[in-house]
Amino acid sequence: MTVALNHVDTGGQGVPLIVVHGLLGSADNWRSHVKQWQERWRVVAVDLRNHGRSPHVEGMSYTEMAEDLLALMDQLAIERAHLLGHSMGGKVVVSLALLAPRRVASLIVADIAPQAYGHDHDAVFAGLRRLQEGQPANRREADALLAEHVEERATRLFLATNLQRGETGGLELRIGLDQIEAGYDEIMRAPAGEGAFTGPTLVLRGGRSHYVTDDKLPALREVLSNARVQTLEEAGHWLHAEQPEAFQAAVNDFLSLQEGGRSLSE
Repeated sequence: MTVALNHVDTGGQGVPLIVVHGLLGSADNWRSHVKQWQERWRVVAVDLRNHGRSPHVEGMSYTEMAEDLLALMDQLAIERAHLLGHSMGGKVVVSLALLAPRRVASLIVADIAPQAYGHDHDAVFAGLRRLQEGQPANRREADALLAEHVEERATRLFLATNLQRGETGGLELRIGLDQIEAGYDEIMRAPAGEGAFTGPTLVLRGGRSHYVTDDKLPALREVLSNARVQTLEEAGHWLHAEQPEAFQAAVNDFLSLQEGGRSLSE
């Protein structure tokens, strides 16, 4: 069963740009980018299931998440769209492109390869569980609780975007943590679908990230056969937050190419 995804739709004409966040992210993380993109394109930023303001349900497979996204496209009468996904969201948009290629005008995949990855979120989940137990009254208390398990301040700040004021006045998580942890093995797997997506594709990777290293490129191109790979040298995994202007420029140039009807090889 598909989930009715919470989303922000800027409205506008032309082929829309649909933006899909990564694990433990939300549409809110893309606010500043959406503000810029909406000057030229219709932008739809989504909260995936168990994230942001979308419903909490069992199942985190890429087939399920891609079908949620397709259902949203149907709801909004979007026949084809440019799809941008970061990290887990990148695997979601690749899955949609493999399962329903006619619905995809182009792909922008941010710092993820279409493959399985190892488990490396144990400390993050432990920190989030500590938040749940600690019931912080304010963000300073929340940061102290997270710091018991998560050393990097930037990661703690990112995780804190999932906090909201509860009915009792304290801060609480708005994500479906139980469902995400139960589905974590599925999240770490390769995207759903078979074969290759042959449409225009931009893969943006962080020069300081380990997610899309050179050794992963041959296998990446087996799935994304028309991929152009662009590196933001000074960025890590959260390249859209660490190098926002360079990220914006790369996306704008790519989408402008698609508007002009030119292929990536020209």
